[in-house]
Amino acid sequence: MTAATSVCRQRMATALSIFYAVAGILHLTLPQPFLVITPAWVPHPETIIFLTGLCEIAGAIGLWMPGLKRFAAVALALYAFCVFPANIKHALDSLGTGDPSLWQWTYHLVRVPLQPVIVWAALFAGGIVTWPFRSGDVKQARDFK
Repeated sequence: MTAATSVCRQRMATALSIFYAVAGILHLTLPQPFLVITPAWVPHPETIIFLTGLCEIAGAIGLWMPGLKRFAAVALALYAFCVFPANIKHALDSLGTGDPSLWQWTYHLVRVPLQPVIVWAALFAGGIVTWPFRSGDVKQARDFK
């Protein structure tokens, strides 16, 4: 792995740690917005929201622990994959309410397709995948900074 790729991984881990720590804290302290977007088929939604908040915080911490980094990265990627139905429900509910605002359209137009990027980001930050970098392709990694 090149130095530039290592820097990119570190920056991605930092960004994801902040993102997931904040999201986890919000799940624990303000669960109502998450309960609203939870699909009806999810059992015990209050418990699930609480547990997902704990998992987000644990994943954010795990990205900084060398022995747990890869595990945390895979867990966060799986988590991002599993919450995708809630993101879709949120988009459908918001955009299906008569006259959605430009803000709602823009948010969901960006948010829904971003989910696979979040999955990749977790795997990249944890050193599971190297794409789009090739080992030794320093120029490409430097351009990514």
